[in-house]
Amino acid sequence: MMLLTKLNSASYQLAFFFQEGAEGGGEDFTIWGMIQKMGWTARIVAIILAFMSMYSIAIMVERFLTYKAARDQSREFAPRVAQALKDNRIEEAINISDRHRKSHLAIVVNAGLQEFQAHQMSSEISGEVIDASKRALQRATAVKAAEFKRGLSGLATIGSTAPFVGLFGTVIGIINSFQGVKSAESSGISAVAGGISEALVETAFGLIVAIPAVWMFNYFQSKVESFQVEMENSSSELIDYFLKKRGAR
Repeated sequence: MMLLTKLNSASYQLAFFFQEGAEGGGEDFTIWGMIQKMGWTARIVAIILAFMSMYSIAIMVERFLTYKAARDQSREFAPRVAQALKDNRIEEAINISDRHRKSHLAIVVNAGLQEFQAHQMSSEISGEVIDASKRALQRATAVKAAEFKRGLSGLATIGSTAPFVGLFGTVIGIINSFQGVKSAESSGISAVAGGISEALVETAFGLIVAIPAVWMFNYFQSKVESFQVEMENSSSELIDYFLKKRGAR
């Protein structure tokens, strides 16, 4: 019986608590309404997150276009240069690679062919020539891989820090909300509901910024790894081509 009485009392207090909040009314819980009521600290955090979002979107668009151009030109370049090398037209293969500067395969093949072409005056292809061509291919592969990775560290940083930036804004907003309750000496859910909801917008904003950045970072990282494998395979095939020419002589 005593337990039932306590439960009824707790239910009455809870109902009164929410009724008081409802009577307080007038709170605008729309996104725009909460943004308008944000304090200066919350607004600064929101501006920082907005800049992070714009920067990450710019990286996504730029990297996507770069990778698409590399893929498209490589598909066009590969059969042409293969046919030129099959016919032992090295000079033509170099010219073809010069016309496909956005292709990662063209950059690597061009570096190897240029190094090999520089030693074509000799009657014999020595091991030093092969080694020099191999080093040129390795340098070109490393440089192009670094170019492909440009901007990805920014995406990773935004993806890992944006939730914490939003959480910082949320914590500051909740602190300000409870300080307002204390200074006003008021109670009830209406006293803190608006401030807490406005503060939680910061966390949601941080997650909205971070999630696409993490997704696209992983996607681009897989693309870079795929490009690296293609460049290494092209380097190996070109070295095999040089070795065959050496054996033919």
